[in-house]
Amino acid sequence: MNFLLITWNSFKQALAELRTNKLRTFLSLLGITFGIFSIISVLSTIASMKLAITDELNSIGNHVIFVQKWENSTDSDYPWWKFINRPQAKYAEMTMLERKLPWVRDMAFMISITSTVEHGGDMMSGVNYYGVSEKFNEIQNISIGMGRYFQLSEFHTGVNVVVMGYTIAEQLFGNAENALYKKVNLRGDRSATVIGIIAKEGKSILDAWDYDHSIIIPYYFLKQLTLEEYSDPLIMVKGDDAVPIDNLRNEIKGAMRSIRKLRPGQDDNFGLNDIGFFSKFLEPLFLGLNIGGWAIAALSLFVGMFGVANIMFVTVRERTGQIGLKKAVGAKKINVISEFLLESIFLCIIGGAVGLLAVFVLTQIFSAIMSFRVFIPVDIIALAIGICVFIGILAGIIPALKAANMNPVVAIRSVS
Repeated sequence: MNFLLITWNSFKQALAELRTNKLRTFLSLLGITFGIFSIISVLSTIASMKLAITDELNSIGNHVIFVQKWENSTDSDYPWWKFINRPQAKYAEMTMLERKLPWVRDMAFMISITSTVEHGGDMMSGVNYYGVSEKFNEIQNISIGMGRYFQLSEFHTGVNVVVMGYTIAEQLFGNAENALYKKVNLRGDRSATVIGIIAKEGKSILDAWDYDHSIIIPYYFLKQLTLEEYSDPLIMVKGDDAVPIDNLRNEIKGAMRSIRKLRPGQDDNFGLNDIGFFSKFLEPLFLGLNIGGWAIAALSLFVGMFGVANIMFVTVRERTGQIGLKKAVGAKKINVISEFLLESIFLCIIGGAVGLLAVFVLTQIFSAIMSFRVFIPVDIIALAIGICVFIGILAGIIPALKAANMNPVVAIRSVS
């Protein structure tokens, strides 16, 4: 009960200090505010980006290996000359992989080009065409907003039907729903019927496969419009979640070497890529942002700590008489120390709260203009409070000890 009373009195004293010495307290707390703002804004942005990237990578294909000609690399000196003469992945190789790895969960083949889509004199250029096999939707989990996805017979016969991205449908037809079951011209000379509209995805942080600006086509139909070897072909292999991704990679590697009849000692002539590459590529960026954020915050908090300490030294001097009276009537040292430490902590928390409020406003602005939602995680709010408490203790400990060690008689006389 006594501690609660001391806490309440310290809180009131902190508010009183804020009211009576507005400019001095504001300037002193500015460092705390800016320090909390710096570190929380950086940590919140990174946490939001990581969540958005994780969600997007999962939508691209979690636990999926992509078999293709090229290999992903973070090396600034990309050895393209090693891969340029490699053969492209083939549909026939996917069927052989299916026979060699019957335990694999799903497997699909995809080719892609960029071309035009036309309707009624209106044309959109730079549209991504994805020609896919029947298991593609099992790996990518395409969400159909209107209409339907392909039937099995449409994959096998290569019928001229397409599933269209929301933005393309909206821009060509005014309203996405108007595109359903309408005819469009592909590459300027082939007619196709729109049987489905992909649900709107919005902005993408990675922009890997932008389905809003794409059309999905049965593989055998797109093969009629382009040559497979010039259409960036790849095989998508999705393993069971219980199978480690490295084990899946090794199994695919052995099977592909067998399919391509590579002798022992020969280098692989195919690339095995997975979405983990993106995470590894972004880790140095996140680390750099973290270091920068903490460096700015540390400097600001260091300045703010001395500002709060200055307030507390002035407060001890102004309350010398009160301290003497309290000690004269039996107040213990620990009570005096607790009172001033808590006041210092509350001042830091007030400064930190202003910084958190500024970050919250910033998250609303960023969420409106960026391709992902920015938010402040609960654990980061707890971290901000913990930092404020720590800085408050550091700033208040010496003034609190000075107050606790005062001689009550001398303290009372110094006021008179």
